[in-house]
Amino acid sequence: MTRVVVSGLGVVSPYGTGAKTFWTGLASGTCAIRPLTAIDTEGFRSRIGAEVPADVLASLGPSRRRARADRLAMAAAREALADADLSPTDRACAGLFVGAVGGGMLEAEAWYWEETRTGRPSPRIGALRAILPSTHAETLSSRLGLCGPKETVVMACASGAASLALGFDLIRSGAAPLALCGGVDALTRVCFMGFNALRLLDLEPCRPFDRDRKGMSIGEGAAFVVLEEAGHCRARGGRAYAELRGAGMTTDAHHVTSPEPSADGMVRAIEEALTAAGRAPGDVGYVNAHGTGTPQNDRVEALALARVFGPGRVLLSSTKSLVGHTMAAAGSLEAVASVLTLQHGLVPPTANLRVTDPEVPFDCVPETARAVELDAVLSNSFGFGGQNVSLVFGR
Repeated sequence: MTRVVVSGLGVVSPYGTGAKTFWTGLASGTCAIRPLTAIDTEGFRSRIGAEVPADVLASLGPSRRRARADRLAMAAAREALADADLSPTDRACAGLFVGAVGGGMLEAEAWYWEETRTGRPSPRIGALRAILPSTHAETLSSRLGLCGPKETVVMACASGAASLALGFDLIRSGAAPLALCGGVDALTRVCFMGFNALRLLDLEPCRPFDRDRKGMSIGEGAAFVVLEEAGHCRARGGRAYAELRGAGMTTDAHHVTSPEPSADGMVRAIEEALTAAGRAPGDVGYVNAHGTGTPQNDRVEALALARVFGPGRVLLSSTKSLVGHTMAAAGSLEAVASVLTLQHGLVPPTANLRVTDPEVPFDCVPETARAVELDAVLSNSFGFGGQNVSLVFGR
């Protein structure tokens, strides 16, 4: 059986740049959700979120011809490739899978508002070149010399995790020895406005699995990992952080936004990932949950986990309580968090959790990180449209 390892990590998050900065924020339980400045929130119910700090964004280089999301993706991808210490020859055969949804929508919104408010043609029209989510993959492949199979994955909030699942399959099939996989999304007014209209945003920083939770908090960021065939990594003297042992992907085919109430699709994704990993439920000690903070999603995910693992049999926490829901980037950020959880033997906490919902029969690691020796962890991502992705990582 071909084994797939994680040999490089790269992150830009609301904490700043770098996987180390990301882990420091998670491990300390620092909540990065605060009043937004990147978009105009006047008139919205919720006016908070988790954004990449302005000084960090400025440090990523010129912005005139590149969308905010492109800049986030480029910084995270470069870090992952440098961390893996890949040669130009290695890059030339690498696959590329990018989970994306918003594309360059933030810049397109700025163009639209300028034209409609001034009545004059806006010089920002060049921003429309980067509006499609596929432009991230085009930018990364051309600038970083990635010449293997390339794909943009648009699966709502499961996009980032799905990119890893597809890279995993590519390598196990023998089509390529390695792949750069991840997701990116920047804050946009249309996204923030849409979730406000659906009344899915909490007025305070989100509190997944809390009895009194009222919704999620929007975030932004990018995370990429280098997945590599284990023998290839060993032969070139690379380092393996962890092994991606299995992946499962299913669809509820139920509703455009709501999860299927019985959690059947989620259960199948988790079980498929465990089967692919050759692991039993008892081998998993921790789940990095999808954990959005909305009443319905948290309840259904808890039901799925109880059906697979049994009530209280695993530790559970939500990274989104710390860095918000980063949309297409969420699954890849949480994959990095899962890998670092294994490496450090420390489970990140669920911030803002005061009283756990009785319908969530698990220890959700409230407020403070917890030291635990783990052999395997599960990372869940469940997107709109019932798109379910589960990943199993092992030491």
